[in-house]
Amino acid sequence: MKESGRHSWVRAVILVGVAYAVSAAVGAAHVGYEHYRLGSAPRVTALHTAEAVAIGAFGLALAANVHWLFAGKAGQHAPLLALPIWPVITALPVFLVVLAVAAILARLSRRA
Repeated sequence: MKESGRHSWVRAVILVGVAYAVSAAVGAAHVGYEHYRLGSAPRVTALHTAEAVAIGAFGLALAANVHWLFAGKAGQHAPLLALPIWPVITALPVFLVVLAVAAILARLSRRA
């Protein structure tokens, strides 16, 4: 492998890692806003956060389908199943994790 190819790969990994960190920060800010600013119950906080994640996942699936339209190779199938599946497989775990985190935050807030 060429040395320049390795450097571009490392830069790409760092960039994607930073994007994931920003994504996690956005999620944490959303949970904090729902809990501290709006005073939402844990279930409502989890539901709103999961809905936002599902919308984002649907947008990514839609982008994948648009990309397929313009860059797909002959014989390659459209990623149509991503449209309903990606939102579900991202929103469900987020709902469960945020429900647990929001419940802990609610319990800690009552003690303070």
